[in-house]
Order: sequence, then C-alpha cells, then structure tokens
Amino acid sequence: MNARYLDAHCHLQFEQYAHDRAAVIENMRAREIAAIVVGCDLESSRAAVALAEAHDHLYAAVGLHPNQVGQEPFDEEALRALAEHPKVVALGECGLDFFRPVEVNDEVKRAQKETLQKHIGLAAALGKPLIIHARPSKDTQDAYHDLIALLQKAKAAYPRLSGDIHFFVGGEEEMRQLVALGFTVSFTAVITFARDYDAVIRAAPRTDILAETDAPYVAPHLRRGERNDPLAIIDVVSKIAEIRGEDTEIIRAALLANTLRIFRMPGITAA
Repeated sequence: MNARYLDAHCHLQFEQYAHDRAAVIENMRAREIAAIVVGCDLESSRAAVALAEAHDHLYAAVGLHPNQVGQEPFDEEALRALAEHPKVVALGECGLDFFRPVEVNDEVKRAQKETLQKHIGLAAALGKPLIIHARPSKDTQDAYHDLIALLQKAKAAYPRLSGDIHFFVGGEEEMRQLVALGFTVSFTAVITFARDYDAVIRAAPRTDILAETDAPYVAPHLRRGERNDPLAIIDVVSKIAEIRGEDTEIIRAALLANTLRIFRMPGITAA
C-alpha cells in the first residue's frame, strides 16, 4: 500500500470501535493512512494480529502493558508465537508506569522491570524493535530515569536493540539520552491543546520523531472529549511541523520515513 501517513501506535481492536471499526479502517485507506495496532495483553495482542492479517495497511505489535503486570502472567511462549507473525513489527507495548498503579512500591517496580527485561530479550531474539510505555510519577521523571538505566544495560548485551518511546512526556535531557540509545520518541494529539511538549519537539532530531494517535484516546483539540481515531495522525503531523517551524510536507515525509525505518514494514511504500 502507498501511505502518506503512518500512525505508530493505536488500538483499533478495542471495544470503542465495535460499532464502526470497518468504516474507520476503510476511511484510513482512503486517506492513505497506515497504522500499527498495539496489544496491551494477550487477548488484545491476538486481536491486533487478526486485524493486521485482514488489512494490508495495518500491522501489529504484541506485548504486556506494565499496568497489566500482576493481572496477567507474561506468557513468553504465546507472545513469541504471535511475534513471529510476519505482520507483527514490534514487541509492546511494554515498559514502566509509576503513575497509574494505586500503590507504587519496590515490588511493583521490580515486577514491571522484570517483565520489560523479558520483552527486551524476546525482541532481541527475534530481531524486532520495542514499543515502550513509560509514565513517571507526578512531577518527576522517575520512570524515564529507570528506563534509561535499564536500556543502557540492555544495549551492552544487545547492541542492535531499538524501538520507540510511545506517548513521550519526558524532558529534553531524557529525550537526548533515549535517542542516543537508538530509540525514537513519539507524540500524540495532546500536542494540539497542550504546550508542555513544544520545547522537546523543537529539540528532538528530525530523524528521531514519530507521530501517533494512541486512539481511541486523546483526540485532537477540535474533537476533545470524543473518541479518537487514526485519522487524527494528520493533525499530529501538522502540529509537529508548526511547533518546529518547518514545512508540513517535509515533516510528513520525514516522520513517515522514520516509522518505516524503525519498524521495517515492507508492504508499505511511502507516497
């Protein structure tokens, strides 16, 4: 498929699309939008793969979200079987979340880190990138600092390890350290109504930024409060260009190329 846009992270398999999923997917095709449908547990990972199998402009990622750690065991055999599918382009979303759990203690952090390390090992074994969720506790960058330390050790063992830091909310220094480790940072439509991320977006190398929607979450400002969808990727790309003061078409092409480079999607041709 020829694509003009590539949503690096969405959840089209979620129940929010139960009544119009086919229409949304067809609208994406009409607008030349491809996407990676991301799993958060075994069930949603299987559903992501099923959607990717059925549509040439959809790909999948499979993994266990950090907030599911403790709710569902990490089934390496099942995840490996899914991840070996040719339309699965990444392991994730996986990572560290020190914001949402009711109680974040040493045991919660240990379990999340252990599960992330298992994803890293599987990604390295299969030669696929990671999609990493990192959310720090309020008014800190703790999850990013722990993630960077963990990835620094992992890169010593797996020098080719790479991936994307989904829905990046860190600062410029965290961005620079993650980019130095071979990871991109991606931004959602939250940038269309919040100015918190402008400095990071301007500072990030053009080669290391991706655009995503995290749909059905965080719709752009004109649809705020409504269900989001991957068509909002157009708004995200346009806003990144505006914040950086660069030509929209140059940014569109660059972000598309970045996503194809990281996730290696041979069925997609840049339009």
